[in-house]
Amino acid sequence: MKPREKLQINWPRNLESWELIAVILGTGTKGQNVFQVARKASKVIASKQDRVTLDDLLTVKWIWKVKGMQIISGFELARRHYIPDEVSIQSSADVVSQVWEYRAKQQEYLLTLTLDGAGKLINKRVITIWILDESLAHPREIFTWAIADRAHSMILVHNHPSWNVRPSSADMRTTNRICEVWKLVGIQVRDHVIIWKNDHYSFRENALI
Repeated sequence: MKPREKLQINWPRNLESWELIAVILGTGTKGQNVFQVARKASKVIASKQDRVTLDDLLTVKWIWKVKGMQIISGFELARRHYIPDEVSIQSSADVVSQVWEYRAKQQEYLLTLTLDGAGKLINKRVITIWILDESLAHPREIFTWAIADRAHSMILVHNHPSWNVRPSSADMRTTNRICEVWKLVGIQVRDHVIIWKNDHYSFRENALI
């Protein structure tokens, strides 16, 4: 089913990010269909997150200025009218609501949610994409952004591309390693949440943090 058809039957939350971009772009160009262009733009956006600019999008071949402006304008419209000024993270369900689009990814995504002292969301970022293990989840990469945000605490999130959301031995080792660094850096790791489709597992709620 094509992205526009999904939107017509009110499935916007089931669209991948690149599919939403394809709807915004509308058409591709000679030599590149809209889906190919949208996938390339989605990778740039995933790497830049909330810092993405028009110039970033223009680095994608076959995205012209008008198309880039359409995407940036869509982001700004969403920011003004749909994104709450303050998002409070008090439970694992609150966490899942912020990472909904990653729940059924076929690769493992490791994200962090940085929080202020009142548990308000500061930023959501993708830290790594691939299979989660100790080498890819290096504490340096995780805490760099939290320090930049002047965060009081943070929450780790990653998806399991399988039906099982229980933590693996690698998940446990990685979490323990990061928690050791928290004690040195002073930025608390409040939780580590594993997601998959309509299920999730919270380290905190299972007394593992």
